[in-house]
Amino acid sequence: MPSSAAVRLLCRDERFAALISRVGPPLIQVQRQRSPYEALIRAIAHQQLHGRAAEAILARFSALFPGDAFPDPAAVLATEEAALRGCGFSGGKIAALRDICARTLDGTVPTRRESLRLTDEALIERLTGIRGVGRWTVEMLLIFTLGRPDVLPVDDFGVREGYRVLHGLDAQPKPKALAEIGLAWSPHRSMATWYLYRAAEEARKQGSVSRA
Repeated sequence: MPSSAAVRLLCRDERFAALISRVGPPLIQVQRQRSPYEALIRAIAHQQLHGRAAEAILARFSALFPGDAFPDPAAVLATEEAALRGCGFSGGKIAALRDICARTLDGTVPTRRESLRLTDEALIERLTGIRGVGRWTVEMLLIFTLGRPDVLPVDDFGVREGYRVLHGLDAQPKPKALAEIGLAWSPHRSMATWYLYRAAEEARKQGSVSRA
């Protein structure tokens, strides 16, 4: 994901420039080896859980399928629910996993190669029809799995909090307002997202995170 043009664009705002000076070069880690299918399965595991707890569940899940780089969707569908519950998945998450697998097999979830032919919005529309998969989940896939450069997840608390902190506001901007503001960062909104996360992290460390 190119960064120099994005940094130049963001630095037109002196508040972004100061943040970038403190944080340093952008370090967006794109998981280019992951398929959209794997990214969605991992996202379901992480929903409403601490990262380490989710990774422990995923480790037990992968252990059910020894020898596979990542469990095949057909194999997951053939797995007893009790075995999946034994990994730590709730009933709701198991239903979501099974739907992701079924929709991968029927072609709804594209391969990485197929995703190249689809726009961000087309992927969002296509994948949010899957049980347990919301817009935010697809936006994370777009940024961190597919490396799309112009995604701004305006419903994300961290993104809105980062903007609040960066601009010294009393309250976070509403999603619709942030979407309008973010047009100025296009076509590098994914990089803006990354830096807004960093702004929110700084505030959290300083104990000044909003509850809004």
